[in-house]
Amino acid sequence: MTAANAETDALIVIDVQNDFCPGGALAVSGGDEIVPLVNRLIAVSPHVVLTQDWHPARHSSFASVHAGQAPFGSIDLPYGAQTLWPDHCVQGSKGAEFHNGLAWTKAELVIRKGFRPAIDSYSAFFENDRVTPTGLAGYLRERGLTHLTLVGLATDFCVAYSALDARRLGFDTRVVMDACRAIDLGGSLQDAITRMQQSGVTLTDSTSVAA
Repeated sequence: MTAANAETDALIVIDVQNDFCPGGALAVSGGDEIVPLVNRLIAVSPHVVLTQDWHPARHSSFASVHAGQAPFGSIDLPYGAQTLWPDHCVQGSKGAEFHNGLAWTKAELVIRKGFRPAIDSYSAFFENDRVTPTGLAGYLRERGLTHLTLVGLATDFCVAYSALDARRLGFDTRVVMDACRAIDLGGSLQDAITRMQQSGVTLTDSTSVAA
């Protein structure tokens, strides 16, 4: 693995927020364990972009707004099937803040997603309708950043969706698997791994990433 190219390479850090770490409203098991490794990758990356889940209260993906529904069930919304989640990453809340150990200040851009009340957003590139863009692709292209490394939470949802969209949009994409953690809801981790491999996403680990 060659050293990062300052002209083309960017690290995308996905949703390393309090609500996705132990003690949070939608805690991913071991979510906080990745923080030291993510920080090391941030330190050696020439360009860093962060994403931040940023929901209004009573977001349509929250189970609490649908009578008779429980978290981790599924309903159909106008854009398709939607997993229902506990209320999490509400705008301005402690849970929406980045983990306090994350060395996030090097970020050149923070993409907030999921702020539209009627639609969820897993991917760093598109809302869950798969057509409404976040603007990240245009930003990366204008800056000539074509080789993307993804880390963060959770492997099988926001990281995988972001990686799949990155490949669909023509970016060279790799995911550092030991710098991610998964929810693994009903086999969702293996499904995400299979889809990423089939789409041409490189799955690697931190030992293969040059210091």
